[in-house]
Amino acid sequence: MAPHLAGKAGDVGRTGADNRLFLNAVFWLARHGCAWRGLPAHFGKHDTLRKRSRRWAHKGIWQRLFEAVQEPDLDWVMLDSTVVRAHAQAAGSRKKAASATKPSAAAAAG
Repeated sequence: MAPHLAGKAGDVGRTGADNRLFLNAVFWLARHGCAWRGLPAHFGKHDTLRKRSRRWAHKGIWQRLFEAVQEPDLDWVMLDSTVVRAHAQAAGSRKKAASATKPSAAAAAG
């Protein structure tokens, strides 16, 4: 992910203090669903983090990150259930028991 992030050495402007800490703060927000003000103090000033997130949005960094971590398009691998047949046992049917010979009613009577 590092090549897609802003604020690394060599970029114009100030180098980001800790991209990992910033991303952890964003993930914490997403997981807990609270406002920026609800961030724990160990992530840093909530207003600074909010501004950094907005700058990343305007620069398209979030979009680049999402595109970098997306799974490849696997539509061509999808199988249609009309083509695939499962074995009867896969559907939960019981296996037929070994041919157990039951005496017929006539043999049992006589």
